[in-house]
Amino acid sequence: MTTNLTGSTALITGSTSGIGKATADHLAALGAHVIVSGRDKARGDAVVAGIRAAGGTADFAAADLGDERSVRALATHAAEVGRGHVDILVNNGGIFPFGATADTPASQIDEVFAINVKAPYLLVAALAPAMADRGHGAIINVTTMVSTLGMAGMGLYGASKAALVLLTKSWAAEFGPAGVRVNAVSPGPTRTEGTIPMGDALDQLAAGGPAGRPGRPEEIAAAIAFLATDQASFIHGAVLPVDGGRLAV
Repeated sequence: MTTNLTGSTALITGSTSGIGKATADHLAALGAHVIVSGRDKARGDAVVAGIRAAGGTADFAAADLGDERSVRALATHAAEVGRGHVDILVNNGGIFPFGATADTPASQIDEVFAINVKAPYLLVAALAPAMADRGHGAIINVTTMVSTLGMAGMGLYGASKAALVLLTKSWAAEFGPAGVRVNAVSPGPTRTEGTIPMGDALDQLAAGGPAGRPGRPEEIAAAIAFLATDQASFIHGAVLPVDGGRLAV
């Protein structure tokens, strides 16, 4: 078994910051040609520059996951930049608005499901068949502990990620026989740029788990990288909790 990803191309959505950036850094360090993706070109270019400075290979591809045409263009561009192939797809990009059900506008429901469910679906539809034709590939979906744990104010976000959990299992059944492994990582409370607005609530949420603290992006990225390598060659359709044990109590 090897962790060497030299020669492979990895597309990571939402990788200009947080868990996605940490994953881009980690996969690049393992030898993958990383395609960093997000809406902010300046941040994306900074991630790419950091990877290249460390001796890795990376390119940036701008994309708006809420726009179908942009998502389809991302898949096409990633394959082109990857010299005809994408071997690893990490569906990390997503949004997580919290709030009372009665206060949720219909437009927000559409936006959450477009970004958290439709975009991964379109990317898998575009890229997984070619992986299957080549006989290998790895797809890792980033979900959340609230996809299985009911929490007030997190129903919309949790429901979108619960859909992604089911898709993980369905895609594993569909593409696994052709050599494409599809799995998911389920983070618990993690300290990133995106969770800064949560303030002390993040620490309170994490305090209920055995680890007693929020996770670091690098800790989630390590689990994603494991599922992307041959070390996880016999793992299909799994959801790996990386939540400090929060689901254990």
